Amino acid sequence: MRTAEILSINIGKPIQVQFKNKEISTGIFKTPTNDPLFLSWLKFEGDGQADLVHHGGREKAVCVYSFDHYSYWEKELQKTLEYGAFGENVTIRGMVETEVCIGDIFKLGEAVVQISQPRQPCYKLSVKYDKPDMPLRVQETGYTGFYFRVLEQGMVSRSDRLIKLDSHSKAVSVSYANHIMHRDKNNIEGIQKILEVEELSASWRKTFLKRLEGSETNARERLTGDK
Repeated sequence: MRTAEILSINIGKPIQVQFKNKEISTGIFKTPTNDPLFLSWLKFEGDGQADLVHHGGREKAVCVYSFDHYSYWEKELQKTLEYGAFGENVTIRGMVETEVCIGDIFKLGEAVVQISQPRQPCYKLSVKYDKPDMPLRVQETGYTGFYFRVLEQGMVSRSDRLIKLDSHSKAVSVSYANHIMHRDKNNIEGIQKILEVEELSASWRKTFLKRLEGSETNARERLTGDK
């Protein structure tokens, strides 16, 4: 049975910061806690997100990032990183994007969770590190982390392990989904393969369906000459 070590559980409420001469609200600044926390359908007790359109909600209740990538980023950023460095709720070790798939189910303490989509790097990473290209850099490495939806609520402690209960039959890895979303955007076969995973989040499904519609429209235009 595949497991990963939980190194840290990180939470934080949104705060106001200055960015590009304006004040914004962000929940990316998470700090580790040693206390066991209740994980509800939406989030860890004591946690919060500022942008509920792109973060949080039932399908993005828990953000997970692997400590296995920290050494790479410490070299890139030339600084020591603390747990929660990427705004993740759970910092794990021993499991990365190439090894987990959308729809995989895990035991997380008393809770049961399921991968819904890769984490989509956003500009809040630029805010945190004062590097405008930080989201693109994370995207290009594929070291994005991923989101869990909660199937069963429960208490979670740092002393627990992340235990895989079920591997999804379609075997679409987080890494593969990232590749099709960000690098091989016109791979129709790849998009269709990902869309076969019913457990894919609604937001990523919407994006891929739009791409398919765009490809079909372009194909009709090439055949008919209509625009």
